[in-house]
Amino acid sequence: MASLPSPALLVALIVGGGFVIWWAWQNQRRRTHPVPPGLQEGIDLPFDEEFELYHNALSLCSMKTRLCMAELGVRYKSHHIDLIETGCYENIRPRLLDVNPGGTVPVLVHQGHPVYESHEQIRFAAQHALPSSPGLIPDDAAARAEMESWIDRTSLTDDPIQHGDQSAGNAVPGLTLPLFCTMIEKIPFWKIFEGVLFHFDKKRPLLFVALKTAGIEKIGRLGLPMKILARSRDQMGVHLDALEAQLEKTGGPWLLGTQYTLADVGWLVIFERLRQVDSIEPFLGNGQRPACAGYWTALTSRPAYREAILEHSQPLIEQGLERLRSAKDADPVLRQLLEGG
Repeated sequence: MASLPSPALLVALIVGGGFVIWWAWQNQRRRTHPVPPGLQEGIDLPFDEEFELYHNALSLCSMKTRLCMAELGVRYKSHHIDLIETGCYENIRPRLLDVNPGGTVPVLVHQGHPVYESHEQIRFAAQHALPSSPGLIPDDAAARAEMESWIDRTSLTDDPIQHGDQSAGNAVPGLTLPLFCTMIEKIPFWKIFEGVLFHFDKKRPLLFVALKTAGIEKIGRLGLPMKILARSRDQMGVHLDALEAQLEKTGGPWLLGTQYTLADVGWLVIFERLRQVDSIEPFLGNGQRPACAGYWTALTSRPAYREAILEHSQPLIEQGLERLRSAKDADPVLRQLLEGG
């Protein structure tokens, strides 16, 4: 006669089976798929206001769309969505996936129709703002084409880590790794584990596990992240050199000259990320790129910068920045490793 399983084994089987059933149910609810960029007129979502925005405080693309809306004076209903860096994986839960099955932010919703991808959102907002809103798109066709090329140079594309040479937006994620490392210190492992189970790009939560395990003082031992950081730093330098030449050519104060455009919106958030990762000085200090330095100062003087960026800051961002600064102050070798030179 076969013996019955021990109580401990029986409990383990029940718990394990329950976990598998729960995971399968959750995985089905959290299923993601790519979405096309631009306005989706065939999708109707519940809405309370003409414009609604699903966004995150740290997200570079969210900052871009918020900044554009602030420059245009367009009011919107705000829906903040946490990423793991700011607290939890809310972006892979049904609340956002019902709005964007791609699981990314920001999502701009106009009269119930979502607009996907921030570079499309800023174009859409500028074209649908009130007639009294500032004109962020040049009337001249040649100037518009030039603006578009500079928008592309600040946009993120698919798999940005591999294409930092194509745009400053793609070079940004690699430069953000040290900030991720200090911000993730405050996030418990069990919250990161949600991403290991359900995130559509498993490399991201596994990277956060590695960064949290190493800590900022020992980040140099992580070979691949350090290679990515060094490459991204070189790529950003190339993009900033191109920006410096453009500003010298036009005479400023803005990218195309006297008119502030959507291209300037894109570059402001690039510089803001450099501020957040304590890299303004390495790229602009000691007289480097003086036109870019003046441009950054002019960008931060605009009221929209405070409204869309500073007033949406999140404690973990500033705590992470201060932690990064203190770690570099305490260890010159770490500073050189992270800043180059």
